[in-house]
Amino acid sequence: MVDVASDLVLVVGATGGVGQLTVARLLEKTSFRVRVLTRNADRAKKMFGDRVEIVVGDIRYPDTISAAMLDVNYIICSTGSSAFPSSKWEFDVSDNPIEWLKIYFDSSYRNLKAKNSPHKIDGEGVSNLVAAAPKNLTRFVLVSSCGVLRQDIFPYSILNSFGVLDAKKKGEQALINSRLPYTIIRPGRLIDGPYTSYDLNTLLKAKTDGKLDILLGQGDKLTGQTSRIDVATACVESILQPITEGKIFEIINGGNRPSEIDWKKLFSNLNQS
Repeated sequence: MVDVASDLVLVVGATGGVGQLTVARLLEKTSFRVRVLTRNADRAKKMFGDRVEIVVGDIRYPDTISAAMLDVNYIICSTGSSAFPSSKWEFDVSDNPIEWLKIYFDSSYRNLKAKNSPHKIDGEGVSNLVAAAPKNLTRFVLVSSCGVLRQDIFPYSILNSFGVLDAKKKGEQALINSRLPYTIIRPGRLIDGPYTSYDLNTLLKAKTDGKLDILLGQGDKLTGQTSRIDVATACVESILQPITEGKIFEIINGGNRPSEIDWKKLFSNLNQS
């Protein structure tokens, strides 16, 4: 179990849909202190107030993230960019239509010109974060995606049109190769949100809209939808349960939801990855 005197959790991607809910779930646990790594301190401050420690940094740039690692026991990473090119990718191009054609049809050019693509965030960024993590880390929990092993199979072949699953797989592999104690969670298509609330009380009270149970699987065989709230809870429950160390699992919603989710029982059915 966790040590009250030393349990500092660093949440990366804390102002995103899953990240906000993860912070809220951690704050419900009196055994954790929470630190967030963010590009935008004002946004994090509006969301979480003084209940978290805020460190400004960007996983795309390794020299900006070392300060966030001091005394960290756990890392939960739920960063990510959109799967398809959009303004979120922050393209550094002119209005020349030839440049935009090259972006859509030339992956190497697209990766060069996009500052916030999956290649930069889920691939390089996560790899940078793993490299910066303390060697004595108790656990690194990474939120990835269903389909990372099925990029050539519909519907994941469509989802991976611009390399998002390739990038997430690169991030996964960096974590596995690091020999850090890890848990990798692969949700399906995210539902319930995304949350953009600046009211922490709203996040603390967030409940799943659906009545579906939680299903876990391994080997990247599950397909379906997953509540962001359940993903966030799975992240927190994973660091509470030593049995999840070294586990890679998918999480989707299906079947009738019980009155209470028994996470320990769910995790006990997982095999070592």
